[in-house]
Amino acid sequence: MAITKSAKKAIKQNKARRVLNLVYINKIKKLVKETKSLISEKKAKEAQANLPNVFQAFDKAAKVGVIKKNNASRHKSRMAKMIDRALKG
Repeated sequence: MAITKSAKKAIKQNKARRVLNLVYINKIKKLVKETKSLISEKKAKEAQANLPNVFQAFDKAAKVGVIKKNNASRHKSRMAKMIDRALKG
């Protein structure tokens, strides 16, 4: 348990930041899950239409520091490849 005043404040700050970060994380998870389910249902056109929303969520999360920039780029690239494969096949 925190003893010093600064440690107690740090715990409060971490809790507040976690709540804000979870908003971004949950949005990403929801959009990715939605897009993957569209791909598995052979609805590649709808998945492609959803791609800008996924990219926007990843970019915003990277911008505010929830995930790192390269992490966002990697996931965006993989999602785009997945959709391209679904469109071709």
